[in-house]
Amino acid sequence: MFHISNSVSIQAQEIELKFIRAQGAGGQNVNKVASAVHLRFDIRASSLPEIIKNRLLALQDHRISKDGILVLKAQQYRSQEKNKEDALQRLKEIIIQTTQQRKKRRPTRPGKTARKKRLEGKKQRGQLKTARKKVRY
Repeated sequence: MFHISNSVSIQAQEIELKFIRAQGAGGQNVNKVASAVHLRFDIRASSLPEIIKNRLLALQDHRISKDGILVLKAQQYRSQEKNKEDALQRLKEIIIQTTQQRKKRRPTRPGKTARKKRLEGKKQRGQLKTARKKVRY
């Protein structure tokens, strides 16, 4: 059982972890040890609440395929265990991000003094520009 919050958790079977060789520098070790982790999580087949599933699927994220599978690759660390923890933590953060509801924006207007100050600034700027012009006799 993988706990995300007090009310949301995922079964361990729903998360598929595959260990692969990491990219980049690392000498001979990089060619021998499969330390990078590919995490695959099927959003549609998961036990998450429908609201969270829909929000996850609505995300414009390149890591979510058309089939609704979230793929994360963790290869930051040299140890397999740390990369596994990193991938699970990133999955948790993505799901928590979708559970938090954003406040609805209330449109506002500038106040009376702000409008007055803006117009005064425009007038001063205009006067400055007219003062730069050539003087005609």
